[in-house]
Amino acid sequence: MKTPHKSKLLMGAATALVLSAVSAQAETLRFWTTEEQPERLARQEQMAADFAAASGHTVEVIPVTESDLGTRATAAYAAGDLPDVIYHTLQYALPWAEAGILDTDAATDVIENLGAETFAPGALSMAASADGYASVPVDGWTQMIVYRADKFAEAGLQPPTSYANVLAAVEALHNPPEMYGFVAATKVDENFMSQVLEHVFLANGVSPVGPDGIQPLDEAATIEVLEFYKAIAEASPPGDLYWDQSRSLYFSGNAAMIIWSPFILDELAGLRDSAPPTINVDPTSSALAAATGIVTTFSGPSNPDGAAWGDIRYFGITSDASTDAAMEFVEYSMSEGYGQTLAIAPEGKFPVRRGTADNPTEYSDLWATLDVGVDRKAPLGDLYDPAMISEIVGGLDVAQRWGVADGQLATASKIINSQVINRLVREYIDGERDAAATVAALNEAIAGVE
Repeated sequence: MKTPHKSKLLMGAATALVLSAVSAQAETLRFWTTEEQPERLARQEQMAADFAAASGHTVEVIPVTESDLGTRATAAYAAGDLPDVIYHTLQYALPWAEAGILDTDAATDVIENLGAETFAPGALSMAASADGYASVPVDGWTQMIVYRADKFAEAGLQPPTSYANVLAAVEALHNPPEMYGFVAATKVDENFMSQVLEHVFLANGVSPVGPDGIQPLDEAATIEVLEFYKAIAEASPPGDLYWDQSRSLYFSGNAAMIIWSPFILDELAGLRDSAPPTINVDPTSSALAAATGIVTTFSGPSNPDGAAWGDIRYFGITSDASTDAAMEFVEYSMSEGYGQTLAIAPEGKFPVRRGTADNPTEYSDLWATLDVGVDRKAPLGDLYDPAMISEIVGGLDVAQRWGVADGQLATASKIINSQVINRLVREYIDGERDAAATVAALNEAIAGVE
């Protein structure tokens, strides 16, 4: 039996009976989603129709461009006209909760009803508020070190789960131009470099923010980050490198390791004509996928537990919602409808809810059967072995981002968007200053970010 929304627990029996009768009536819910591409929208509309058939509540699926979401929500809140449920990015969870846009009691109730233990801990912790959770985690992905597992095996190398293992592999496999040990991100004005660098800093436990906002970088640990990044940059081709070159060189068989998002998984298997593997003469071959391993969590010497860089999406139940019906919709989307929720784009929607109390792997098992690809389709479970599937999904258990745990995500985002870290790290790589001087320059530049 569903736990009642917390706001009702203090009501008298008569009031509760009246509200029970009202909540049994059919509601029309408005659902904002940033998944606005036609094929993705159609899947969400089908799930909404299935929910309507099961519950009696109808759902209007309203596409909202992701870049407009913040201003649209703020304006709707001011007008008292918020939708019932919003599918949103991590950056909005805690700020919207603090602003009163989200009903945190409702989100917390949903998570407790479904079972908090069935969710990936990292996805939950990123939305944790003082009294529960700002929003309900839906799906996410973790950045990956993509590597030639076949070459690692031939050379007797350990998977690249640490700075040390990466550097050992670079030493063994770097043989340009036939094989570059790594393809590091070095193009300063690309968000790709920001994302990769944040992952590398997190791996060694270094962050420019703490509970009180901007904080000085730990000098010794940051020097370790800089020296590692310089080593992988020196094992990369010259020039300004970003996602394009790293994918192209890996696909042609000329790179031992890259860092990429999971949106590469279907391309690796020859399922997308616009980005075919060129490792052999067959652009539809899955040979490169079979030769590939991935690591989501890796560590530096100052942080043996390591970290994964995660991007999580959430269902926010708003303060203007028809609360009980909205909760029913979110719970349905995370249970009976969860397969349709994930099927929108499985390669970038890892299941943050792994299963149920009775079947703890139900949804992760289901996810592995969902088709990925563009020009051809195949389930991830047919392309990659079970251990790799487990590694892909497992990164969400420890997924992190700068500032999330300390409530300083907005401050961290300003630092990232300023690209001062990219610029100073690139200058260090290019020999403009030594590591200690670069740490000092980083601290000064970060402190000046507004």
